[in-house]
Amino acid sequence: MRRLTPDLLATPEAVPGVRRTVREYLGGVPCADLQLCVSELLTNVIRHLGDGVPVTIRVTRAAVGGRTRLEVNHPAPRASPVRCRAAAADDETGRGLALLDAVAVRWGVDEGPGTKTVWCELPGEGAAGMRPPGSAHEASTVR
Repeated sequence: MRRLTPDLLATPEAVPGVRRTVREYLGGVPCADLQLCVSELLTNVIRHLGDGVPVTIRVTRAAVGGRTRLEVNHPAPRASPVRCRAAAADDETGRGLALLDAVAVRWGVDEGPGTKTVWCELPGEGAAGMRPPGSAHEASTVR
C-alpha cells in the first residue's frame, strides 16, 4: 500500500498544486476523479473554515486493483458535519459533495476532538466504477 500525506495551509493558490501532487503520486497518469475530489474537499475547507486553515491530505492507494482513499483532515472545533444537498439550477455553489457522491464508491465524515476528516474512496484499476443504488455517504464519529 502506498501513501501520500502532505500538510499544507488551505488557500485557493494551494488547490492546483495539490492536484498536481496527487497526479504525480499516481505516476503522472490521469486521475480526474481523484483530482476533482481533492479540489472539492480542499475548497470546502477554504469556503467554510477560512483561508489558511492547516490541513492534512492523505491519499492511500491499495495494492493493484484496490481502491484509492482520499482524506482531508482539518481542525474543526466550530464546523458542523457536512450534508449533501441538491443545488438549485441557478445556485453558484453547493454541488461539490454531489459531485463527490457521484464519483466515489463511498464517502463519509469522521469527527474527533477538535478535528474533522472528510474522506472518499474511488474505484481501483479495472473496477467498473459502479456502486450499489443509493447514497455512498457514510458518517462515523471517532471518540
